[in-house]
Amino acid sequence: MSSRLDGAALKPLVVDANILVRAVLGKRVRTILATYADRVDFVTPEVGYLSTRSHVPAILRERGLSPEEFDQIAPTEIIEALTGFVAPVPDSVFAHWEAEARERLARRDEDDWPFVALALQLGCSIWTEDRDFFGSGIATWTTDRVEIYLRSEL
Repeated sequence: MSSRLDGAALKPLVVDANILVRAVLGKRVRTILATYADRVDFVTPEVGYLSTRSHVPAILRERGLSPEEFDQIAPTEIIEALTGFVAPVPDSVFAHWEAEARERLARRDEDDWPFVALALQLGCSIWTEDRDFFGSGIATWTTDRVEIYLRSEL
């Protein structure tokens, strides 16, 4: 996948960690990613994958999956495959936006600042199910509406 960060002219979209988790646990998000990967530069801060790697096993345990069932789902392999669709971006690319991003998330979940900072850096929207981003001045798209954004012209 080419990255806008490398100069390609793809439409950017920041993908929140909760969307990555949905991609691991379900099919709809993966289908959307695969369908639009040639026109959209899906990106996430590196922390998006760190969060996904830590949350997915806990969610699967909460669902009562046995170790055998867990292995059949193969979440580690799915997460690795997702990096072909959603590029992890190092903090150094957007760290200069941290203060503004934290201010926009004040009294909410300021730990989500990397997603807002990356969106500010790229001048784009965030795909999320997290209401903490609402009112941050960054356009947000939920999974049930994101294809409206993805279908629109560059």
